[in-house]
Amino acid sequence: MGMKSIRIKQMEQYILEHDLVSMDELRNKFNISMNTVRLDVAQLVSKGAIRKVYGGVCSNQKGNLVPFEERQTKNIQGKIACGKAAVKLVEDGDIIYIDSGTTTMYLVDYLGECNAVTVITNSLNVINRAIAIPNVNLICLPGTLERKTNSFASADTVRALEKYNINKAFMATSGITLNGMITNSSPLEYEIKKAAIAGSHHAFLMIDSSKYGKSGMLTYADLSEMKTVIVDENVNPVLLSLIEKKNVEAMIAPISQE
Repeated sequence: MGMKSIRIKQMEQYILEHDLVSMDELRNKFNISMNTVRLDVAQLVSKGAIRKVYGGVCSNQKGNLVPFEERQTKNIQGKIACGKAAVKLVEDGDIIYIDSGTTTMYLVDYLGECNAVTVITNSLNVINRAIAIPNVNLICLPGTLERKTNSFASADTVRALEKYNINKAFMATSGITLNGMITNSSPLEYEIKKAAIAGSHHAFLMIDSSKYGKSGMLTYADLSEMKTVIVDENVNPVLLSLIEKKNVEAMIAPISQE
């Protein structure tokens, strides 16, 4: 990764952490010319991470990302069902990435059925669940805790993730658009999700049925980039048709009646 890319990532993180930053502050913070500041900011604006305001820039994150605790309570039985179904895709000895999300974390609860599985994650919830399973080798990615996602995120997170050869990545999403774009609402998570997909042999999307037709701020992948979509039995038939058109497998997770 070049110095410019590292600087832009650091600038993005700085803006997200401070919410509102002037152009002069960015110039002084990163010791660059005003013209370079404008070019870097333009790149971040086009990416969707920030927006320009009078005299400076501000984060697009606030007001878009629903707190983790609130998202966790929605369609919880569907999320649990997806976790139970997804473990069938995990083989003994696999090195897997588990994305931060309110559905993906339930996969961990069933990993006790597997042997010698290595879990790589930036999710605090996944970490806490995996600690209780002795047969899981846990690798925690570095970063600063983002409380709205309960995940660790920074430029260091991406760099650490890029070192690993991942068999399977189990991905989360804020919503899938009507034309199959997989979105998320956290600019800090955007690069991490992209790196997880790029570094894995196969990517699997875990969603509860309420996610279809919704959209987060950023698009990080297309459905066609997934090998399988794991979704609970209340899935919209239109989404199933879209998955088929994208030449992707669908795994329907039955919801327990207990």
